[in-house]
Amino acid sequence: MYYVYIVKCADETLYTGIATQLERQVEEHNSSDKGAKYTRIRRPVTLVYNEEYPDRSTASKREYEIKKKMNRAEKLLLIKGVNSLC
Repeated sequence: MYYVYIVKCADETLYTGIATQLERQVEEHNSSDKGAKYTRIRRPVTLVYNEEYPDRSTASKREYEIKKKMNRAEKLLLIKGVNSLC
């Protein structure tokens, strides 16, 4: 199982990533040098959204959609569970 997730950083920015072990990944963002460089200087982070996918390929495509094709407002709507197509 793969997860696409969004964490909110201490400076209110959003970071999107992919992981197989979601809880471990969030912990790494908060306390390890293994976490993304972006989040290391914006700790602590809080998990605000996640989706499950059966394989890495599908999860990576979704991560790309969220990370590169959505603006902040669209990401916030996604987090709130609002369908942005309405």
